[in-house]
Amino acid sequence: MAEHTGNTSYYVHPTAVVDQGARIGAETRIWHFTHVMPGAHIGERCVLGQNVNVGGRAVLGNGVKVQNNVSIYDDVVCEDDVFLGPSCVLTNVVNPRSFVERKNEYKTTRIKKGASIGANATVVCGVTLGEYCLIGAGAVVTKDVPAYALVYGNPARRYGWVSRVGQILGDDLTCPETGERYREIDGELVPQ
Repeated sequence: MAEHTGNTSYYVHPTAVVDQGARIGAETRIWHFTHVMPGAHIGERCVLGQNVNVGGRAVLGNGVKVQNNVSIYDDVVCEDDVFLGPSCVLTNVVNPRSFVERKNEYKTTRIKKGASIGANATVVCGVTLGEYCLIGAGAVVTKDVPAYALVYGNPARRYGWVSRVGQILGDDLTCPETGERYREIDGELVPQ
């Protein structure tokens, strides 16, 4: 059984494997055929869908939701409230070869608070995805993404801005759902 943080238990489906030495936060749910490696750190209130793999040096903050068929390799860091869409791909080596071991060359990929990655998107290792950014389905992300940016395509590029709750912002940079206002400063979006 994995170590457990807090006083409330977490749930592991009978078909899932959580290796000794993994740290799992309270109220986290780990579903069918998922594997959590020793040393992995998963926060509280996370949901790991079916067929998810979490590497031993991966870190997931609180409230992270990982949909089916996602592998979170070593040196991927997901801050609080990150969403990883179905079958999205996260990498950790720039130039893999089956006959060359490059474990000492892993690059850290950081996914900041509240960011969302759409289904089947690919994130090349070594990039940082800014807070609350939204990566469109099928995108190929090859460079850093600013906070609140809406990016998609191959290679992914910014097509607009989104609010904290994921609504596309118009020219007035006001969230149509919450009324929150933003302003753009030197190519970055910040809440007012």
